[in-house]
Amino acid sequence: MRKTFKYRLFPTKAQRTNLNNTLEQCRWTYNETLGQRKELYEAEKKALSLYDTNRMLPLWKAERPELKTVHSQVLQNVQGRVDLAFKAFFRRVKAGETPGFPRFKGFGRYDSFTFKQSGFSIRDNSRLRLSKIGDIKIKLHRPIEGEIKTLTVRRDRVGNWYACFSCTVEPKTLPPTDKVVGIDLGLTTFGQLSDGEKIDRQRWFKRDEKDLKRIQRKVSVLPQGSPERRKAVLALNHVHQRIANRRRDFAHKESRKLVENYQVIVFEDLDIVGMQSKGKKTINKGVADVAWNQFVQSTAAKAEEAGRSVVLVDPKNTTQLCSGCGQIVKKELHQRLHACPHCGLELSRDLNASINILARGLASLGHQAIEAHLL
Repeated sequence: MRKTFKYRLFPTKAQRTNLNNTLEQCRWTYNETLGQRKELYEAEKKALSLYDTNRMLPLWKAERPELKTVHSQVLQNVQGRVDLAFKAFFRRVKAGETPGFPRFKGFGRYDSFTFKQSGFSIRDNSRLRLSKIGDIKIKLHRPIEGEIKTLTVRRDRVGNWYACFSCTVEPKTLPPTDKVVGIDLGLTTFGQLSDGEKIDRQRWFKRDEKDLKRIQRKVSVLPQGSPERRKAVLALNHVHQRIANRRRDFAHKESRKLVENYQVIVFEDLDIVGMQSKGKKTINKGVADVAWNQFVQSTAAKAEEAGRSVVLVDPKNTTQLCSGCGQIVKKELHQRLHACPHCGLELSRDLNASINILARGLASLGHQAIEAHLL
């Protein structure tokens, strides 16, 4: 299986300039490749293949010497990204979805480049050697496992640099357990487990909302293109980055706890976009802040490596259905107690929903599959 190991880079000022120049040349290559494919299709209804665009690189290097400062495989990967963007576009067209034609990248909108097989090496466990750039200080806070397949160098929104090694690793399976759980994700309580345990909600956005509003007001009154505005925008990005880091850290830690304790983990297959299109502004802000999808994806990735299972079920009526007798008991959003008039069951609405979620997940697996998962 594939696993990514991410490490912080600490480039010098000169190396930072080279890294930014590499991104800019990659951005130019991306836009030029996209433009060539778009023009040929509009003029002759013909499609350029990835091989065709790769053959253009030597000609572009002759006309634009700056491209020679970038490793050849990095530029080939850029054209591969354009090819993937077109394949995804045509897939959406065939599926009847909103197509979304590939876009040109504006200045500062290209933030990573990839070495596919060569052009990089680690030296003395403290330096990352990148072809055409040099030896960059790297903090290897944990060992790299497996066989390195690709290296992606990424710049975040505040100007920090990271090395992301994609490796093939052997799964580290955990000893099987007979514990299963259904989880109702919410805004009052982040996660209600069907065994009665809870995951408390963290209000990351609210914690830094005053800072965000203060800096955003400052950005809005400063002149476009001024050094003061750029400095304020950077400060604003720092706050957003801090919120995102806390949210990601929470998802990793809590998902790890679930995977270590439960063999089968069941979530609702939530339509987040649909929920936000129908909700009020405050609810939409809360849904965006809790980042349920990030949490589910983190749990699924860890479960795959550990030999656990994550199951997604239909969320329809999980809250309204009585987990005791199966009758529908209507409840408004503000009603936090499930009180069934048919069987007399009384418990938290979230706990009732999590029990229903678990039941649906186990039913979807079937008896034989459940036994296989628990062995």
